[in-house]
Amino acid sequence: MERARKLARQGKSPSTQAGEFVREEIEHIREGKHGAQSAKQAIAIGLSKARRAGVRLGAPKKGTTSRSTRRRAQRDLQRGRTRSTASPRRARATLQALRRKPRSAGSHVALARHAKASARKRGAAARRTAAQKAVRTKGPRERSQAARKAARTRARASRR
Repeated sequence: MERARKLARQGKSPSTQAGEFVREEIEHIREGKHGAQSAKQAIAIGLSKARRAGVRLGAPKKGTTSRSTRRRAQRDLQRGRTRSTASPRRARATLQALRRKPRSAGSHVALARHAKASARKRGAAARRTAAQKAVRTKGPRERSQAARKAARTRARASRR
C-alpha cells in the first residue's frame, strides 16, 4: 500500500500502482504464504487487491475477458470506493483454498511463460516495441548480457 501510494504521488499510472500489489502477491507465493493455480491467477489476485485498496484501475474492456471477470473487476472497484472488509469466515476460506494451490505459479519460469504467451497474443508489433524500449532502458552491461542470451537461444533453436 505504501509503495503504491508513493507511485500515485509521483503521478504514475494506475497500472504501475497495481504492479506493486501484483509484486507483493508473487512474493507471498514465493514465501509459501499460499499458492496459485497459475501465474495468471497470481496476477489477477494482485489486480483485485489493488482495486479493492482504491487504485483507480478500470475493469477490462468488453471482448478482452469474460463477462464474469469484468463484473468482478467492477465489483472490486466499487469495494475500493467504499471501505468494507470481507467477513472473517470468507477470508479464511479464501486463504485455505489458495493454500492448497501449487507454489510453482510464482516461479521465474512460470512468470516468463506467462509473459511470453501474453506477448504472443498481442502480436509482433507490440513485441518489437517492447524489445526496443528494453534496449533503450538497459545499460551496456545488461545489453551485452541480453545479446549473449539471444545468441544462446538462437543456437538452441538451430540445433532442433
